Amino acid sequence: MEDKQEVEVIHSWSAPRSLSTSLMYSFSQRDDIEVLDEPLYAHFLRVTGAERPYRDEVLLKMDSDGNRVVEEMIFGPGEKRYRFCKPSFDKVVPPSFLELGLAELVSIYSELDDLGTVPSVIDAEDLQQDPEAVLRGLCEDLRIPFQPAMLKWEAGPKPVDGLWAPWWYKSVHKSTCFKPVKEYPTPLPPSLYDLLEESLPFYNMLRKKTRRTCSVIGPSLPLPPLPVPANDKILVWVGNEIVPRDSAKVSVFDSVVQGGDAVWEGLRVYSGRVFKLDEHLDRLSDSAKALAFVNVPTRREIKKAIFTTLISNGMFENAHIRLTLTRGKKVTSGMSPAFNLYGCTLIVLAEWKPPVYDNTSGVTLVTATTRRNSPNNLDSKIHHNNLLNNILAKVEGNLAKADDAIMLDKDGYVSETNATNIFLVKKGNVLTPHADYCLPGITRATVMELVVKENLVLQERRISLSEFHTADEVWTTGTMGELTPVVMIDGRVVGNGKVGPITRQVQNAYKNMTAELGVPIPMYTKA
Repeated sequence: MEDKQEVEVIHSWSAPRSLSTSLMYSFSQRDDIEVLDEPLYAHFLRVTGAERPYRDEVLLKMDSDGNRVVEEMIFGPGEKRYRFCKPSFDKVVPPSFLELGLAELVSIYSELDDLGTVPSVIDAEDLQQDPEAVLRGLCEDLRIPFQPAMLKWEAGPKPVDGLWAPWWYKSVHKSTCFKPVKEYPTPLPPSLYDLLEESLPFYNMLRKKTRRTCSVIGPSLPLPPLPVPANDKILVWVGNEIVPRDSAKVSVFDSVVQGGDAVWEGLRVYSGRVFKLDEHLDRLSDSAKALAFVNVPTRREIKKAIFTTLISNGMFENAHIRLTLTRGKKVTSGMSPAFNLYGCTLIVLAEWKPPVYDNTSGVTLVTATTRRNSPNNLDSKIHHNNLLNNILAKVEGNLAKADDAIMLDKDGYVSETNATNIFLVKKGNVLTPHADYCLPGITRATVMELVVKENLVLQERRISLSEFHTADEVWTTGTMGELTPVVMIDGRVVGNGKVGPITRQVQNAYKNMTAELGVPIPMYTKA
């Protein structure tokens, strides 16, 4: 017999019906591991008094002294380098939130994480989908070498089985490996719907911690980097509550999902103030009225949601707000607003976001073949979420490797870009298209006001594309990008290809205005 040695213990915790026994069989195939099947089960039965058909036999043949089991069996010396301990969460008899043990698993994870020992998490579905990849990853996390023997085992009872195996292991005794996931699930019994709702958040919390993920519809894409990493931990207002980013979701029955049926505003925060807040809320209200929304939140309620979101995130500077109001959730899928009986859904998405364009050196534009919506079809003065018209133009801009795309109206005159209003300078005069086919932007109106205050001549009229091609200066306006110089359109250099003096003049005037005006955010104190 080999001399006993100190062992490294691998603790496995799992909910019932999660391949825990198969995983135990997998580890038992290794030549460097001894396996213990629920060594604390007798202790559990003694302490809880739980009735099981094998209770007496377990209490007779297994040590029910938990402290002694932990000290001598689990952490005691052994003949192999590692020891794998299967969990002691009870079998599901009958299904209940307590018996599933997901809350306990989350608690165990959090406690170990706080201690600096982050446990590895694997999902049974992933294990079935790609056993070797998941087991290799698990072994890497455990700092033990992977052994191919872990992928297969003999059918039938095993020497490592607990005394309860005849009651619970009949199915797994027929297996010889991790079987692939079934193509389709079995129907969910209606009696378990409430249990699913109660347990799913805990499962999802653990699911996010998995080392690798698979999907029944194919491999998951790698997580992309965020433009601003700090936005990974933001809080978002959805409906009537504030939730973490990954929990910020609306119902699949919401009108914004069913048909893009929503209105929205973009706002910016400067020096503890929300710039042009009331003007944006006026337009939001007008858009909602034009679309015949009912049960709309009051202006006071919307402001409170905005301020609560900003304060909760500590966002008092250099932040952008995407404010969305949907027609709300429907009682059943369908287009008719008659199905919207829950009231509107309010979403306040605040992010750390500097201006999205290069406002120092300028951007390039191309002209899209996609024409801007006519009021004959859909009035662009309604600031709605159905943005396919704009998106199609943006696709053209992306394919041309331009920053944005100019959109013409039905008569061939310039309307705006896919995301902003547009201005040109010719011989010292500032011109901008009529807002007949485009959204009369709030930043556009602000800049028009500043142009007049700067003693410049302003004209609002129909403007042809060639006038933009031959302009001395061009800029765009919008809350997301502020005031952005344009240095090239359709391959034509604008002016001398540099940011012009009038553009700089109006940019500075706009910067000064944003530093002074806006609705103060409660509780904000300047550092």
